[in-house]
Amino acid sequence: MLPINETMGQYSELFMLLAAGTYAVAFIAFAWDLAKSSKVLRAVDLKAASSVAAEAKVPVAAGRAGGNDVGGPAGRTERPTSAITSVSQTAGGDMKYAAERRIPARVAVAVAIIGVAIHGAGVITRAIGAGRVPWGNMYEFLTTGAFLVVAVFLLSLIRRDLRFLGTFVLGLAVIMMTAASVTYWTPVGHLVPALQSYWLVIHVSIAVMSASLFTLTFAMSALQLLQSHRQKTLAAGGVDKLGFMRLVPNALSLENLSYRINTVGFVGWTFTLMFGAIWAEKAWGRFWGWDTKEVWTFVIWVVYAGYLHARATRGWTGTRAAWLSIAGYLCVIFNFTVVNVFFNGLHSYSGLPQ
Repeated sequence: MLPINETMGQYSELFMLLAAGTYAVAFIAFAWDLAKSSKVLRAVDLKAASSVAAEAKVPVAAGRAGGNDVGGPAGRTERPTSAITSVSQTAGGDMKYAAERRIPARVAVAVAIIGVAIHGAGVITRAIGAGRVPWGNMYEFLTTGAFLVVAVFLLSLIRRDLRFLGTFVLGLAVIMMTAASVTYWTPVGHLVPALQSYWLVIHVSIAVMSASLFTLTFAMSALQLLQSHRQKTLAAGGVDKLGFMRLVPNALSLENLSYRINTVGFVGWTFTLMFGAIWAEKAWGRFWGWDTKEVWTFVIWVVYAGYLHARATRGWTGTRAAWLSIAGYLCVIFNFTVVNVFFNGLHSYSGLPQ
């Protein structure tokens, strides 16, 4: 018989693969939801435009025939205004879905819930097999991070209807799970001595949660840029080539929500930096040593601090704020991938062969 840690490790890998497959199905369902709903709204737009054209003529004819004021200003303004219900519309700031979107979106969310349950089983069995918290190397950090990204997204649906993010969040989760299994897979093993501390639970758990929030705001900022471009194109009388973006809130709503979530993520990253320094003093006898990982953790903090400061006090709104948010997340990715793999230092815990 295999030792319990190897058996749990094998179960964990199986759960991870099943979770990745389920996320892929949820991703397809969310994408189908966007495509189907975009087509429905386009049909509604055409019908509304036809209604406006037809009703704009009827009141005038009736007014002339009857000799009354039915076709006057009041008659002409009331009905055409009510007919223009969804031409080139976007989702409202409250981020509520249109009724046409309920069934596909619900199916996608249900599949994502099944996936996150399977994924949670994979994380737990990995922890049991390793006899510790499951974030001692890049494989574990990435799989746990993907779990939290999807879990935070699903929990946020309780308060806000963010299902327009489903395609992008589940797509990122699939990429993270694939990268973990293909590039960063590491067998269950013991931690290096420096990681054998209760600070691992405190420091890394906050870092993973903050990175998960930054992942959500990265998706929102990317959508904000697309929506902003689309709104400018429509304002200039151009053709709407991004019809599915009518299902996404306007650029300002996306920016405001991204800013609030980035604020929470920044607070978490601040604690990540502080607790990391305390842990470094416990492990190596100094709070700061200009190790590559320490430097890039600080760089990330500076970028997001600059983003929050520029938006709150310098009026950096719109696309500039979105690009700063994206730049911060790219620094997170660089810190996790390039720094972990290609830079030698005290924080070389990738688990990959050197």
